[in-house]
Order: sequence, then structure tokens, then C-alpha cells
Amino acid sequence: MGLKVELIAYTSNPEQVVAAAAKLCYSAVGVDKLMEDLTPEKSAKFLSMLSSMGHQSPIEHASFTFAIEGVSRSLLAQITRHRIASYSVQSQRYVRLDDFQFVIPPEVEADPESKARFLAAMQEEGEHYLKLAAALQKKHKAELMAQGMDEKAAERKAEKMANEDARFVLPNACETKMVMTMNARSLYNFFAIRCCNRAQWEIRALAKEMYRLVYAVAPTLFAKAGPSCVATGKCPEGKMSCGKIREVQAEYAALKEQA
Repeated sequence: MGLKVELIAYTSNPEQVVAAAAKLCYSAVGVDKLMEDLTPEKSAKFLSMLSSMGHQSPIEHASFTFAIEGVSRSLLAQITRHRIASYSVQSQRYVRLDDFQFVIPPEVEADPESKARFLAAMQEEGEHYLKLAAALQKKHKAELMAQGMDEKAAERKAEKMANEDARFVLPNACETKMVMTMNARSLYNFFAIRCCNRAQWEIRALAKEMYRLVYAVAPTLFAKAGPSCVATGKCPEGKMSCGKIREVQAEYAALKEQA
């Protein structure tokens, strides 16, 4: 299964909402007239002003919710470091992975010998997982029934108890699904770090797709978003730079045109 990302919800009229917040900050207008005359043109003007001033707090009022699948538990460990966000992740405790899916790194995919070893390892891990889950479930069911629980209820509870421990043998490559919500300011930070060429390949691919989706619905709000070399014209990585600033800038210019 490949990466799949959908923008399932976002703040209605996000650019107008951010513009209203900016308008309140810099004028004497009352809340009853806050939304008056906020045309797309005037909203864009407020957003440009915020960008030029580096005033980012108003953009926190716009949030975006993504449904994501086809990513690894390794990516999950990285993305949850972005703490100003909300995450709901498919539970390995409640969901038995009878035929667990996994993510194959491109470098592994490109090398036949490495891929063969990788696939063999995934098959072996899957077999260990299912055998361990079955053994634990049998043990827990017997104990629960001995305590007086009826067979059907004991079966359901035993399965959850078994999953909780059996999942420890699953690899980082194991595929997961999540719903994630970030506000626009957090997305700016996320894109600056994770769209960079030095970011790990999987989370970079995710970040790029998320960028494409939000730019399509709020192009003025995200006009200055992206990897640092796109957002600021400079690379903050120093001697660790990928050295491909122009190529990255061209890539994101093309992405904007496609949106």
C-alpha cells in the first residue's frame, strides 16, 4: 500500500478567518463588524501584512485535518514530535493485524537482494506475531473462563489482551493509519523542517503532499510556506545543506502551479 493523504476538513474560509484576527489586532473595529468588507482581496492584503511583519499568531486560527494511511510506525515516531497537533492513530491493541501491511524503503525496493531479505523478514515477523497472539489469547481465555466469565465475553477480552503484548514483535515498517489536525502556524513549522531535502524520505513525501493539499485551498495563507530555502530563500543547514536550493525552489514553484 502506498502513501495516501486526504484533507478531510479545514476551517471554513481560512484566509478570511485569519484576516479577521489580524484586523482585530490592528484596528479599533468591534466584533460585530469584524467580518465586514473582508473580500478575498482585502483578506490577502492582511495576510501579506502579517507575513511581512513576521506576525504569526493570527494564522493559528485556521486548522486543517488530514486522514493519512500507508505510512510506517517509524514515521509515527517522527511526526508526533510535532507536539502542537492532534493525533488519532489506529490502535494495535484493539485491531488484530491478521495480514499486516508494511512500508518498503525505496533503497530496499531498488535492490533485489535487499528486497528479498526484507520481504522474508516481514513474513517471519508476521508469523511470529500471529502465533504469539494466538497463544496468548488461548491462555487469557482459559483464565477468564476459570474466573467465571462466559465463553463469548472471555474470547473478546482475551483477544484484546493478547494483541496488547503480541504487538511488541511488530517492526517499525508496520503500516499505520491516522487522523491528524494542525493549525496553519504549526504547518509552517512542519513544512520548513519536513519538506527539506535532509528530512527522512517518508515524512518528506508526506509533508510535500500535505503542502500540496493546503496550498490548493488557501494559497495566500501558505504562499510563504515550504522548506526553508523556499520560504526564506536561504538554507539554514550550513555545511549540511543539500546544495540544491534552486532545484527545490523550482520543484515547489511547479507544485504551486499544479494546485
